[in-house]
Amino acid sequence: MNEINRFEGNANYVASDDLMNTCNVAIALQKPLLIKGEPGTGKTMLAEAIAESMNMKLIVWSIKSTTKAQEGLYVYDTVQRLYDSQFGEGNVKDIAQYIKLGKLGEAFSSDEQVVLLIDEIDKADLEFPNDLLWELDKMEFYINETKETVKAKHRPIVIITSNAEKELPDAFLRRCIFHYIEFPAEDKMREIINVHFGDVDEKLINMALEKFYEIRELRDIQKKPSTSELLDWLQALMISGIPAEKLTEKLPFVGVLLKKNQDIDALDKEKTRRYWAGR
Repeated sequence: MNEINRFEGNANYVASDDLMNTCNVAIALQKPLLIKGEPGTGKTMLAEAIAESMNMKLIVWSIKSTTKAQEGLYVYDTVQRLYDSQFGEGNVKDIAQYIKLGKLGEAFSSDEQVVLLIDEIDKADLEFPNDLLWELDKMEFYINETKETVKAKHRPIVIITSNAEKELPDAFLRRCIFHYIEFPAEDKMREIINVHFGDVDEKLINMALEKFYEIRELRDIQKKPSTSELLDWLQALMISGIPAEKLTEKLPFVGVLLKKNQDIDALDKEKTRRYWAGR
């Protein structure tokens, strides 16, 4: 692989060797990299880290339930053209000026190679990934209104994230390099904490991690707290100056970790169970 086309990680993102190797395979093979994992495991931040480490512009296409594939290519602004024709503004015969490129079109038209993040692709309907097969394969698309083909000047590095809310079509999966980001084990989580906070009281980290993983392992938890929520919780603890010993009692700021009433109730029930078990 070309040295300038390798992702070597950076100081702001903790990536495993396996993840970096998968990224570099996708870059070398010029295939989209599909990243799955729990919410909060750093899927979106990976694209940011790749763009930063390789000194490339990052273009983000955030997918919603209503997003259509066409929006990523281009949009023909018929309303503006009609308005201009009624009020004598501009040259309405020049259709090209009413063509607005989407995020995919922007990536293809860039004079330099960019990183394109298609974020949370599984939020869209089932046909969305299939509607992009040709464009991601051939790195081009056709504009019907102007009878021109937009081809990628430089093939972008495509990162696609999914929270696995729904299965993606097999035809789409065949065109991707896949990697699942496992939820960080405690040693990897310590690395992540050090990247974000540097010097933190070791006792506080130890106790916070112990409580964090205990909560994640509770049987009745519906939404397990994520890495980002752990970092927010640690920051809240540090700002408030709460000593590590206090975490053995009632957990402060539990609403930073748990976002559902049922989960807070489950935690309270577990505390009650342990209390009576210890008597």
